[in-house]
Amino acid sequence: MKTPQDLREIALKFDIKGNILDIKPLGNGLINDTLKIKTDGPDDYVLQRVNNAIFKDVELLQHNIDCATEHIRRKLIAAGETDIDRKVLRFVPEKATGKTYWTDGETFWRVSVFIKDAFTYETVNPEYSYYAGKAFGAFEAMLADIPDTLGETIPDFHNMELRARQLREAVAEDKVGRMAEKEVQDILSDLLPYEEEMCKAERMYREGILPKRICHCDTKVNNMMFDKDGNILCVIDLDTLMPSFVFSDFGDFLRTAANTVAEDNPAIEKVDFKMDIFEAFARGYLESATFLTPVERDNLPYAACLFPYMQAVRFFADYINGDTYYKIKYPEHNLVRTRNQVALFHAAMSKVPAMQEFIKKHSI
Repeated sequence: MKTPQDLREIALKFDIKGNILDIKPLGNGLINDTLKIKTDGPDDYVLQRVNNAIFKDVELLQHNIDCATEHIRRKLIAAGETDIDRKVLRFVPEKATGKTYWTDGETFWRVSVFIKDAFTYETVNPEYSYYAGKAFGAFEAMLADIPDTLGETIPDFHNMELRARQLREAVAEDKVGRMAEKEVQDILSDLLPYEEEMCKAERMYREGILPKRICHCDTKVNNMMFDKDGNILCVIDLDTLMPSFVFSDFGDFLRTAANTVAEDNPAIEKVDFKMDIFEAFARGYLESATFLTPVERDNLPYAACLFPYMQAVRFFADYINGDTYYKIKYPEHNLVRTRNQVALFHAAMSKVPAMQEFIKKHSI
């Protein structure tokens, strides 16, 4: 990590107002290093080191964010919103170039205005799931007519066809000899029959009946900010903002929020798909995502099944490959994760009729 003086020199490269009084760590993010800049001016700021090992094209990443936040800002102004700097993130230009990031050639840094009197929550219950659905649906709706061209910050991030190919390659190569394990064979036999059905999003896109939208692609309760009265202010953590199917935002939230246990809990018999969370999130999402086509709306239950299936495939392929991608705490960790996500997938599949009925009822 940089020294306090290094951080101060980096911060001063940006057009911040006032004198810097202090720079301290902020939050507990796993990807980027985040710090708060306290000043004697009108605003405090957030200084972040962008993890360019994960986000390899930081210029594209910031282009996406700049286009999206500016588009939302224009809409808020047109709507007469007065509290704009708490309703959308604002990134500060670097003094020399005007870009919203600075690099020394190895590390990348950016500064945004700190949102005052705002809070995030970790709670996953029906109330906050409804708020999440409403917030992410509204976020997508704001960007449904964005005129700019945005790129994929992580190419093929939620491409099920790619994940299926990767699993088949892992099985064929069998790098560490795990295909001889009976449980591996059993899981493979369980997953493969659903592969074609789970890859239908990419097929519908090629057929021209499923559009790509600008999506958040990391939908979690703690990626929203609330005011002191519990009202939603804005969506944050925009690094994965990119073109995708709406299934990304819908299904990824439910994969974690609707599971009755953590994704690596070995008690598979306790895994279930919580319909109260689905209903709350879907209700909020349908209220605000007014741009949805019938194909997008009718396939939301598919999205709820797709993401545990996709994650099971990813954990399983990594186990077969010798645990080269996900960090593990013990040798069978990825296998436990796989079993958990397979169980969640089957639980969600069993509730598709109920999900379809709910979507139909709340789409009228």
